[in-house]
Amino acid sequence: MGIIARFKEIMSANINALLDKAENPEKMIDQYLRNLNDDFAKVKAETASVMAEEKAAKRKLDENEAEIEKMASYAKKAVASGNDDEAKIFLSKKASLTELHTSLEKQYLLAAENSTKMRDMHNKLENDIQALNSRKDMIKAKLKVAETQKKLNELGSGVASAGNNIAAFERMEARVDKMLDEADAMSELNEQHANKDIENLTKKYDASSRMSDVDDELAALKAEMGMTSN
Repeated sequence: MGIIARFKEIMSANINALLDKAENPEKMIDQYLRNLNDDFAKVKAETASVMAEEKAAKRKLDENEAEIEKMASYAKKAVASGNDDEAKIFLSKKASLTELHTSLEKQYLLAAENSTKMRDMHNKLENDIQALNSRKDMIKAKLKVAETQKKLNELGSGVASAGNNIAAFERMEARVDKMLDEADAMSELNEQHANKDIENLTKKYDASSRMSDVDDELAALKAEMGMTSN
């Protein structure tokens, strides 16, 4: 496969688009640069070779045209000198050179076409590498920002989960507080009941004491009056 066929995909490749599709830009960007620089070295060497072939083909074509003009000039001089036979020799040589000219011209046009393609390929690849180099630091910086944002998002999810746990804890605490309040209320009711029982007993014995005092006072009154108790 020729060099032009080998690198024809470079002519249509959009390096920036390839980079945008990369799954890991930070890892792939350096690999792209290495691959492109390897290709660029090959293209540069082949471009120089093809350009040299173009120059060689052009030089042969120019030399051929110069020889054709020279043979035509000598033929004219021979005719002017009355040497028709010598003029025919020069004209025969001119005809041979003219026939060769057609072949040399085709070779030169093909070499010039190949040289143009190689120069275009060389220039495109060089521009792509320069563009990629200029984007490299920016892309890596963007990747760092994206990674940081991803970590923040993950932390945000963790905070949300923690918030749910805290809310559940607070609900449980409120439930326990309610149970404690109910227990305290029951204890208070029980204490009130006990106090009421004591109060009733106290009233009972207070009433009994008052009756005893009345009986004693009645007995004393009878004694004072000289009356005996029944």
